[in-house]
Amino acid sequence: MQQTSICFNKIKKDYLRFIKSQETATEKFKGKEKMLKSFLIPTCFWIAKKANNKKPYIVGLAGGQGTGKTTIASIIKIILEKYFKLKVFKISIDDFYKTRKERLNLSKRIHPMLMIRGVPGTHDAQMMLNFFKKVKSNNFKKIDLPNFNKAIDDRFPKKNWYKIKEQPDVIIFEGWCVGAKAEINKNLKKSINSLEKVNDKKLIWRKYVNQQLRTKYNDLYSQLNCMVYLKAKNFSMLQKWRLKQEHKLRLKTKKSSSLKIMGKGEVINFMQTYQRITENMFKKMPKYASIILNLNSNHQIKSAIYKTK
Repeated sequence: MQQTSICFNKIKKDYLRFIKSQETATEKFKGKEKMLKSFLIPTCFWIAKKANNKKPYIVGLAGGQGTGKTTIASIIKIILEKYFKLKVFKISIDDFYKTRKERLNLSKRIHPMLMIRGVPGTHDAQMMLNFFKKVKSNNFKKIDLPNFNKAIDDRFPKKNWYKIKEQPDVIIFEGWCVGAKAEINKNLKKSINSLEKVNDKKLIWRKYVNQQLRTKYNDLYSQLNCMVYLKAKNFSMLQKWRLKQEHKLRLKTKKSSSLKIMGKGEVINFMQTYQRITENMFKKMPKYASIILNLNSNHQIKSAIYKTK
């Protein structure tokens, strides 16, 4: 407990500054101190104990849409850097989305729904795997990684990409489907929502996505050293949070006709592409995640479960 207090005092200023940057005039974070002391500092002690300085320790951080993965990952980075003096690099699986052009080709070749970014198969899996291999190499050289701009639904130009100049001690790899596992094929037969029922009658899309999870993404996720899972109560809760997130994006981005910010109907539709994997993760992820952070309906962490492995 004393260690937690010392850590809290050391990072408090940076933490509060970051939280303030995430708040809007109408939406303020509640229970800021409790979230840090009761959950995120203990999570960082757990990670720091496991990290060794010989090779980067890769933390997978997953949770449904709108659970606050990016915010939590940023806070964990602040704590690990400021208190534990570790070199931390944070990136989202979203940054590895295929370009609009690549997804267009995929949608013509396999299924039209693959134009919609999100599901396994719409990321550059080989690029992610190469990144993990390069970053763990004893002969480390600087790495450039893509930076995805959701407002235009495409990558930023290369001059805006991430540049890793020295080997990190910890990598936080966050994303809604990080660590997801494939379903058994017979489960794919029944449509989970209207989007699947209407647009994927022949099961081509869901079989393709599931096969990606079984192969390339399975290889990718085997590179992770641990999994932190932000667990929401149900899928409708995630839809509510995702709508809030889109509203926030609209407030932060200047109005422009070229921006791809979604309305309510589009968000609900978009999230139906995520539903099958998200609901499978609700069931499966608690069995193999290293740390489960349970969220209440107010978007706050209410409890944490740590696995001993």
